[in-house]
Amino acid sequence: MDTRTGLPVVGMVGGGQLARMTHQAAISLGQSLRVLSEKPDDSAALVAADVPIGTHTDLAALREFAKGCDAVTFDHEHVPTEHIEALETEGVKIFPGSKALVFAQDKGMMRERLAELGAPVPRWARVSSAAEIEAFAGGSWPVVAKATRGGYDGRGVWMVGSPEAAADLVSTGIPLIVEEKVPLRRELAALVARSPFGQVAAYPVVETVQKDGICVEVIAPAPGLSEERAVEAQQLAIDLANALGVVGLLAVELFETDAGIVVNELAMRPHNSGHWTIEGARTSQFEQHLRAVLDYPMGETALTAPVVVMANVLGGEPGGISIDERLHHLFAEDPGARVHLYGKQVRPGRKIGHVTVLGDDLERVRARAVRAAKWLQEGV
Repeated sequence: MDTRTGLPVVGMVGGGQLARMTHQAAISLGQSLRVLSEKPDDSAALVAADVPIGTHTDLAALREFAKGCDAVTFDHEHVPTEHIEALETEGVKIFPGSKALVFAQDKGMMRERLAELGAPVPRWARVSSAAEIEAFAGGSWPVVAKATRGGYDGRGVWMVGSPEAAADLVSTGIPLIVEEKVPLRRELAALVARSPFGQVAAYPVVETVQKDGICVEVIAPAPGLSEERAVEAQQLAIDLANALGVVGLLAVELFETDAGIVVNELAMRPHNSGHWTIEGARTSQFEQHLRAVLDYPMGETALTAPVVVMANVLGGEPGGISIDERLHHLFAEDPGARVHLYGKQVRPGRKIGHVTVLGDDLERVRARAVRAAKWLQEGV
């Protein structure tokens, strides 16, 4: 408890942009998020006041960080499960807990548990040899191989198109699962929050647009999605949050096919598919995550405009006019565009920020968001 304010202290492991935006949401709740950051120039470390330096793989650093925290949460899934279990044994309140988070950390365990729950999943298998991948493919290439742990933003995912490619991948020694290549129409995401009390709040289902394994756009609500399918996706996310015992945000990444929806991935934290909620929903996903972790009543999730589009700003090639000049031009051209920059060093393809645009005409709103993000990335 913060003795100055009488408010509980939330600690977030990880100093990336998710922690930065969660800190922003914490301010309106009278708090300054405590952040465990690996480096003093990490995205969240540049703005938060209470930032111990340490790595998420160091149990001693995690123990020290948890002292004085009323609750601990995460901005990524990469804290070793055994470290979380050790802290829980010592009485640290961690949300989501290890028994839930493991299903976002380990893709094999996730697939097994989802199958047990009867959730729609692609055909899949654990594999440890090229022969097993070839047997799974059954002559129908490509198949999708995934590292069981550690992958994100397209990393740790491979399209395997031949026995030779399978042998090359297996030779790396990375623990793998393989999945059928789903004939998807598009990708969707259903975001829900759940409190320890069991209250659940669901956001409108969104469409996510991927390029090279990275989300580049999010459209809320998902255009052309029937009310029946939207409710199905929301109910699936709620059911999974309850069955897995998630506390905080749960993002369920989905494939939409001609036959229905299929679960692709799970994330148990604020998620890129929910960044639009800062301006586009009555309660942002970041505030909602804090409310859930603190067991506060959930906030409203309704849209603030008929159409909301978020476009990620990726790092472009060096050169051209400065980012400050680009902001000047963007705001002069489109005063309604809302920009969030993460304070990260620019590298080609790296997420350095996002732009959100609200309106009532999908085509126009989407064009504005994409144009703004492209301008900030390329300066053209």
